[in-house]
Amino acid sequence: MSAPANVGLVVHGRGDLRLEELAEPAPAADEAVIAVAFGGICGSDLHYWRDGAVGESVLRAPMVLGHELSGTVLTAAADGSGPVAGTRVAVHPATPGTGRFPPGRPNISPGASYLGSAATFPHRDGGFARRIALPARMLRAIPDALALDVAALAEPAAVAAHAIARGGASAGMRAVVIGCGPIGALTVVGLRRAGLEAAVVDVRDEPLRLARRLGAARAIRADDPALLALDADVVIEASGSPRGLASAIACAARGARIVLVGMQPSGEHPASLASVVSRELELVGSFRFVDEIDGVLSALARGELDVSPVISGRYALADARAAFERAGDPGFPGKVLLDFATA
Repeated sequence: MSAPANVGLVVHGRGDLRLEELAEPAPAADEAVIAVAFGGICGSDLHYWRDGAVGESVLRAPMVLGHELSGTVLTAAADGSGPVAGTRVAVHPATPGTGRFPPGRPNISPGASYLGSAATFPHRDGGFARRIALPARMLRAIPDALALDVAALAEPAAVAAHAIARGGASAGMRAVVIGCGPIGALTVVGLRRAGLEAAVVDVRDEPLRLARRLGAARAIRADDPALLALDADVVIEASGSPRGLASAIACAARGARIVLVGMQPSGEHPASLASVVSRELELVGSFRFVDEIDGVLSALARGELDVSPVISGRYALADARAAFERAGDPGFPGKVLLDFATA
């Protein structure tokens, strides 16, 4: 029986998302062909669909979405690098750039590219397709005990892990997470693994209920005056909104570090910088990750990190539009997955 057509999910512009038949992958010598199993819908995928841009990365041509991926190697790289055919894999979707950047931080190197990103032109197509060719260096073999749907969350969990590291979070600190979308939820899980019980702040009740299920020490609405008494040593701002940044500053203790992992809107926005100065707060950016995905996959395989409660929906590729609508509903927390093996 022949394989089904290689269908992918392509964004053409604001509000223009299409399922299209794609050419079969034509791998370079250092690339393997992957049968994609699951793909997680990221906030950036939603922004490209809804807004035609993510921050300053503006869509200028049609692009295959998706960078949170798991699957199985169909054809190994011809040069012998990477995993052999039949290996189950997760994907590290970054390609470092060149030029001047701090040692050990290729995630912020000039010209770095990411699967499913319009930050560079030509854009870098993503992996929301039944079959894709990827450089072998991007592939991470996973054990049979690790389910492929859970493995698809390794990438966003690595983003959360990088944010936690940027915050210098350690056991005994008071931690607050602003926004309990997928990254915020995974940050709560990661903080618990690091020995911290976080308070979670959100503007909606359902994300706060998810935070409680994940073991958050407290769940507080952003308009609750109790926010001011949190006195956090480290604050992870995961909402990507100016209001979230304001909440982060408001609940930070003197000398605290605030990590901005949620992508703030492009342009200028007011912030309470006088308070930042007088209380010596540190505002730190957190962009993607370096190699934290390797530690995340090891922790998932050993059962030390349980991200499965964050998965809130699985949709067949044919139902991609409904999946995006669900993932884009701010009152519906958790991670929505596309199932590429289901017709």
